[in-house]
Amino acid sequence: MVAEVWYVAYGSNMCGARLSRYLARCRDRCEPRESRAVVVPGAVYFATESAVWGGGRGFYDPGADGVVWARAHLLTAGQFSDIVAQEMYREVGGGTGGGGDGELDLAAVVACGRVEFGTGRYETVVCAGELDGLPMLTFTAPWAMDEVEHREPSEAYLRLLVAGLREAGAWSADEIAGYLAALPGAVGRWSAEEILGIAPTPSGEPD
Repeated sequence: MVAEVWYVAYGSNMCGARLSRYLARCRDRCEPRESRAVVVPGAVYFATESAVWGGGRGFYDPGADGVVWARAHLLTAGQFSDIVAQEMYREVGGGTGGGGDGELDLAAVVACGRVEFGTGRYETVVCAGELDGLPMLTFTAPWAMDEVEHREPSEAYLRLLVAGLREAGAWSADEIAGYLAALPGAVGRWSAEEILGIAPTPSGEPD
């Protein structure tokens, strides 16, 4: 049984204020016991269209070449399951995939490395490694990075990513801008200089 996990946020939930909006709708509303900057293998890219932010959303391809800068939040298994349920547009605590008591079967994710609980945009849960003996879990789309059209992210969405990476405290403003500008979907549409000019004002609006 998996009791606690590191939720590896690579998109807007790196930002503490944004994550708090999701936690407020969880059965357990406590804030993360700890949050850390982490680097995991794979790639982040922007695709589909966000109805809230406009432009592309962030997705994670664990099989792609590269590294991902992220923020790992220490949560209970139930909190993580409830956040995923919200992203799946399913009822919190209503049961999302065989774990019992409304929780995902996270043991299956850890054992297999990847489980598709549905075909939707954030219904694939991935184990990205281990930290302090606990699994590092995140969610993404079932497709690979090169199987979908990339889409430019909006300034509002990038603002949350900038805020979250700055909160992580591991990278300078210049490094963050360069990292984001190099992600597929942002390449050629956002320069590092333009991203540097984005004020990292946190927002708690849901996606």
